[in-house]
Amino acid sequence: MQLKNVIGLGVAGNFAHHLEQAGELKDFENVTTAHPDAPKGIFPFYLPHSSTFLGCYAIGTDILNLPEYEANAQMEPEIAILFDILYDKNHHVIDLKAQKFTTFNDCTIRKEGAKKISEKKSWGENSKGIAKKWIEIDKFEEGGVMDDYHLCSFVRRDGILHPYGVDAPLLGYSYFYTTLKSWLIETMNTQKDFGPLENIAMLLEEANYPNQALISIGATAYATFGEHHYLERGDEVYVIAYDARCDTNNINENHTKIILHQKVQ
Repeated sequence: MQLKNVIGLGVAGNFAHHLEQAGELKDFENVTTAHPDAPKGIFPFYLPHSSTFLGCYAIGTDILNLPEYEANAQMEPEIAILFDILYDKNHHVIDLKAQKFTTFNDCTIRKEGAKKISEKKSWGENSKGIAKKWIEIDKFEEGGVMDDYHLCSFVRRDGILHPYGVDAPLLGYSYFYTTLKSWLIETMNTQKDFGPLENIAMLLEEANYPNQALISIGATAYATFGEHHYLERGDEVYVIAYDARCDTNNINENHTKIILHQKVQ
């Protein structure tokens, strides 16, 4: 699925312990939130038609390209949701309608001295990953199709499959469903250019007020291997969403699963 006319946004700090493990908590030390468990903010990873580095369509499906320069890159296993954006006459976001979801690798460089989150998020084609399969969202609230899904991730290195992120229920996101949607709408309208964050309303204007947004809603905490190992060329990465009510023994053959599989090069 091509998403070249869809703005790409991510949510920072929506899963307990991820920012601490990623070494990025200090980036947000001056960012205050309304509630202790609230996400830290929204960042862009793709801006359609932009003349900046974020205008490069970085989302791939089968290949993950590491930077040509030496860099510490970690997989960030996430759920991505395609939202329709509704604006009022003044171009304020007034609603987000969740259409479908899939798995996403918001691969990130652990880069010292980066002023903005976005500087760690995109370095060229295939620097992100998205699964080919999507699941339609019947309702983005409790009782909907997403209730029973879990998210897990693995890296295969030298023939050995290592858990990379912890296996977590989607209901384990700090903000989810109506709470997340309300927070997204408010933050898209009000977030200022401050610290590691950027003015999202201004970016929407620069993108000519796109009708849709692909929003990655936050990375899970890392398993031991993921916390202590950066990605290497030759690795294979898997980000998997699965219905916990179904058989999970075979990661390749269950129709209830969404599997992102990328080869790192």
